[in-house]
Amino acid sequence: MELEVKKLNALKKYTGSFNFEYTPDSDLSLVPLCSVDGTVKVSGEYEIFEDDSVEIALTVKYLLKGQCSYCLEDAKKEVVFETDVLFLKENDGENYYYDGIKLNLKPAVDDAILISQPNVLLCKEDCKGIDVT
Repeated sequence: MELEVKKLNALKKYTGSFNFEYTPDSDLSLVPLCSVDGTVKVSGEYEIFEDDSVEIALTVKYLLKGQCSYCLEDAKKEVVFETDVLFLKENDGENYYYDGIKLNLKPAVDDAILISQPNVLLCKEDCKGIDVT
């Protein structure tokens, strides 16, 4: 899950794309009683600028699976999330940092997984909750 920026610069490959699958940490689900099921499909395009900053158009796709937040039945939802991120050689506190040689995509991918999760997971769109009658 790394881009070798120094090597890409040497090869004059200032733009390109990537695809890989990633098994996230088990604690990356914010929805109670749910988890990311299986692997996360990660794809994107990169552009390396003259100052060695790297802009990445990132897409993550994964399955969120667990119990419905309203009725506790089995539920799942496919999540697709797109975002643009910037990696800099200087840590400015707002963007992602890398050492100028290799860029580790894990922090940006983990953040995309966290940001993209719904507040609740429902078994169906119109779930009314637990039937107590």
